[in-house]
Amino acid sequence: MRVIGVVGAGTMGSGIAQVFAQSGLTVRLHDTSRAALDNGRRAIDKSLAKFVEKGTTTAAARDETIARLQPTTTLDDLADAECVIEAIVEAIDAKRDLFHRLDTLTSSHTILASNTSSISITTLAAATRRPQLVIGMHFMNPVPLMPLVELVRGQATSRETPNTAVELCKTIGKTGVEAADYPGFISNRILMPMINEAIFAVMEGVGSPQSIDTVMKLGMNHPMGPLTLADFIGLDVCLAILRVLHDGLGDPKYRPCPLLVRMVAAGQLGRKSGQGFYAYT
Repeated sequence: MRVIGVVGAGTMGSGIAQVFAQSGLTVRLHDTSRAALDNGRRAIDKSLAKFVEKGTTTAAARDETIARLQPTTTLDDLADAECVIEAIVEAIDAKRDLFHRLDTLTSSHTILASNTSSISITTLAAATRRPQLVIGMHFMNPVPLMPLVELVRGQATSRETPNTAVELCKTIGKTGVEAADYPGFISNRILMPMINEAIFAVMEGVGSPQSIDTVMKLGMNHPMGPLTLADFIGLDVCLAILRVLHDGLGDPKYRPCPLLVRMVAAGQLGRKSGQGFYAYT
């Protein structure tokens, strides 16, 4: 592949665009908002500057990476992409609408991928005329540093499409691991109940956020406590994933903690809002 499309210039989309551009591919990064594109570009510049500072890349390589990034507010500019990766808001209707539009404007051979963390790939694929070429490519945050990509086959995804996705992951120095199309896939089906239980522990007074995170770091050897991680992911994102798990699997053990629901309603979303289980300035 030579041209990759990325839709959504937020934290995940800009990170995905960066790793493909660093690997020598032309990247057309789309967002409906020029401000979002500008913010995404600044995030990429900052990330690349850290790589240069640490000596893991050169200034010349950084400049070449930036030259391969082509931001655009026009979705039609992605028409020649050989793979388009969607990284927009975690809302099924918005994603299905986007997949339908991408299906009409790209080549019939183009792979359409979603960075969704929990939404059914089968449902997204049904919005297209090429369900065999639709796959989940769930990157981990921060994308430039995390080596895993969760690859999710929908009901109609062909055998060849995951094989292509695995090779694409190798191109950008990532490891692709296949997961079945169940709510939350592998990563969030295991991670989110742990985060949810940590929030229940806060609500019930079992421990403070600091004490809970310290127990998990020092006692379980986790690099980051579950509440710090929840703030990093975004409490609204955690809530959305838990609701997908609860609705999709019908098991009360996935019921979102009422404290999480209240915090999201209050706009306390974690790092991105400046306040979650911890305060950020």
